[in-house]
Amino acid sequence: MGSSRSRSMVCRGRAWLDRIAAIICIAACSSLNAVQAQADDPSFRESQISEQLAAGEFGPALESIARLPDSRSRDAWYQRTAAAQLRGGARRAALDTVAAIGSDTLRSQAYANIGAAPLGNPRGGGAMADFDTLIELITSTVSPDSWDAVGGPGAIEPFPTGVLVDPSGLMKEIDLSDSTSLAEVRSTARRLGENRDARRPSGLRKVSLPRLEREAQRLWALGKPPDASMRVLAGLRHVRFVLLFPESGDLVLAGPAGDWITGADGRLVAPDDGRPVLQLDDLVVLLRNAFSADRGQFGCSIVPRAANLASVQDFLKSSAARPLKPSERNRWMAELRSRLGRQDIRIHGIDPRSRVARIIVEADYHMKLIGMGLQEGTLGVSSYLDSVQSNPDGSLPPLDVLRWWFTLNYDPLRTTNDRDAFELLGPGVRVQSENELLTERGQRVHTGKSDEINQKFAHDFTQHFADLAVKYPIYAELRSVFDLAMIAGLIRSEQLAERIDWHLPFFADDGKYQVDFGTAPLEVDSVVNYRLMNQRQLVVGVSGGVTVQTAAWCSASRITADDYGHLRTERNGAEPQALPPDAWWWD
Repeated sequence: MGSSRSRSMVCRGRAWLDRIAAIICIAACSSLNAVQAQADDPSFRESQISEQLAAGEFGPALESIARLPDSRSRDAWYQRTAAAQLRGGARRAALDTVAAIGSDTLRSQAYANIGAAPLGNPRGGGAMADFDTLIELITSTVSPDSWDAVGGPGAIEPFPTGVLVDPSGLMKEIDLSDSTSLAEVRSTARRLGENRDARRPSGLRKVSLPRLEREAQRLWALGKPPDASMRVLAGLRHVRFVLLFPESGDLVLAGPAGDWITGADGRLVAPDDGRPVLQLDDLVVLLRNAFSADRGQFGCSIVPRAANLASVQDFLKSSAARPLKPSERNRWMAELRSRLGRQDIRIHGIDPRSRVARIIVEADYHMKLIGMGLQEGTLGVSSYLDSVQSNPDGSLPPLDVLRWWFTLNYDPLRTTNDRDAFELLGPGVRVQSENELLTERGQRVHTGKSDEINQKFAHDFTQHFADLAVKYPIYAELRSVFDLAMIAGLIRSEQLAERIDWHLPFFADDGKYQVDFGTAPLEVDSVVNYRLMNQRQLVVGVSGGVTVQTAAWCSASRITADDYGHLRTERNGAEPQALPPDAWWWD
């Protein structure tokens, strides 16, 4: 009996304990739920972030910001955190924080604030360690091409105990007297960073323009210009594809790429074949042109002066009374060139001081030298003068001013059904021609017509343009300018930037990116030559220029669908996946 009562009391005791435990558990869970609910409350979390920033706890603050559900709130707090870091003298940490801002306009504003801040320690007097200077020393001397700032896997961050973190993640004490230790770090960094070498040949390199803009602006905020790989678009030789990835916010140029050197004439060229590489400055100039009121229209003209043409006509009439003796021809030609003088260079749609302007003027002028027999062409391209024949009665053709000019020459662009990949097709460049009449006052009269010989030169130059571009790099540069102009026109016409919410805050006309400018070309010696026929001199002068109008070439009617899935395959294979935060190109 007693035993039963004891067992009953034990059971009731256990039941009470279970109830008490359940009550404690419920209370604990309720408390935890309340704490979790409070932690999940955006207003509480933002209050917590504010306290963390006030205490200088930037790491915990950044972790709290990353958990905010609203992207606009995250961006605003990232901006405030970067400002606090900058005030504390941690410029590089502030730049890393700004890189996490999703909105390119807000990110650009934050970079501008950092760029406007004075370099060095704003507090002066050794208020805190100058980590930026130390980091700069290490990353510029220890395997410079392997650190994350230039696309490598190595990372280094300020840590107030005199250590660095090598590319494999190993933290080591900095001992500048230990050359073996530094050599090990350098070797490891180089080995792990080989696949991030922009000079390495690639059959299809991909360059993300928004990412490139972000990293170029990051350097600007540090008071630095774009690095060498940025200036040449990671060594791109030409662009085959334009690819859009709305899910990652990338607008990608893809094409073959590789190493580059400075050639004998100062051009940046590929070391294997001497062909020029693409340049960021040219792209920025053409993007600004495409998004301006000019809408992709630009060009140049080399124009003879009317008074000089009238003087030449008078001279030819007076000297035509009798055939020239062989001993007189050099003096006669010198007088002719003196009267013709120089021609004016006019550039429209782009800044005349830009490299793009110099390229189109140089290409136009050189083409005229070939046409006049003052420079050699290639097989299949003879000068105009060599092709001229006298009339059946022995007379010579009348004195005209020939007009030759470069224009675009592309096949219809190819695209996917979703219009998220485009392929450039066609030779790119065409020469057009016209015969102009001259009045007695030297005025040029457009005829809208081109005689057979004039047409032949323009046709032959177009057909053999690729061969000419191998012989004379200036024509390869012209093709690159035309390609980049087409890409800029395509970005505008297809609203590719809008589709990924990219506002070009650094590259746009009102952005902070500074294009390198030279002296604008204003005038040039006239291109004129003569040929002795029937004991008389046939004199020919030439004008012309470059005319680019991308809007018509990038219109919807000139873009065709890819029926074979080729572009879809190329796009899917180029999709950026698991890229480091500061990477802007990949193979």
